[in-house]
Amino acid sequence: MDGKSDLELRHLRCLVAIVDTGGFSDAALELGVSQASVSRTLSALERILGVRLLHRTSRVCTPTTAGVQVLARARHLLAEADHLLHEAATGHTRLLVGHAWSAMGRHTAEFQRLWRERRPDVELRLVRNNSPTGGLAEGTCDLAVVRTAVDARRYDQAVVGHEPRYVALAADDPWARRRSVRLAEIRERTLVVDRRTGTTTVNLWPEDDRPALEYTHDVDDWLAAISTGRCVGVTPRSTVTQYRRDGIVYRRVRDADPVAVRLIWRRHDPHPATHAAVALLADLYRERR
Repeated sequence: MDGKSDLELRHLRCLVAIVDTGGFSDAALELGVSQASVSRTLSALERILGVRLLHRTSRVCTPTTAGVQVLARARHLLAEADHLLHEAATGHTRLLVGHAWSAMGRHTAEFQRLWRERRPDVELRLVRNNSPTGGLAEGTCDLAVVRTAVDARRYDQAVVGHEPRYVALAADDPWARRRSVRLAEIRERTLVVDRRTGTTTVNLWPEDDRPALEYTHDVDDWLAAISTGRCVGVTPRSTVTQYRRDGIVYRRVRDADPVAVRLIWRRHDPHPATHAAVALLADLYRERR
């Protein structure tokens, strides 16, 4: 077996303790082991890595050049391990809700406030991840708010509401003086689309009469392109609430189908608070249309 495969967190904790306390005896006190055990553990780490990590004198221990590099990595790995242990221990007392662009739109603040009042036992955190599943596939959240279709074989889901569509324009665009725009008019413009997480596709228009397209990869690039005036975007009302920008205005698209808002979660490993989140968000969309 390769010796490097025998590396354990205890080896790294020993190195960090020696450097932080300044010597073997104080490191032994901090770790709750004998000084001889500290010496053996450090020697084992140096043997595994094949480098000398510390300069030792009767008074102090200082890292070698290699030791400085290993120490930095050791601190990072130990912090990650501690974080992993904390997440495992507190997983059900924290609910991570992912989203790609705009969370719950105009309901975001109210959802957070009501959640704190009704579920003080479960900390709520919103996590932005620019992926089609809002971070669920990447493992960064427990459930996610999405506005596009997802793989029903992998995820359970619930439609919690619907949002009308708006066209995003440069503030000096001639359409900015209007209250609403029709889909048929938009096909005459260049449409900026986020193919990864956006809700707009050319399927909104007839196959033989669609707008020219320009592509971006996140909401900031999308807004920057629109602000130039060379293109427009179509988006749910949630974007209107969450992304107010100087130089950008939004006008209602009065004849477009609304966008379904879904909460999705892993089918075989749902967070215990999932259904409470679904119920609360559905109530907000129903009561505040």
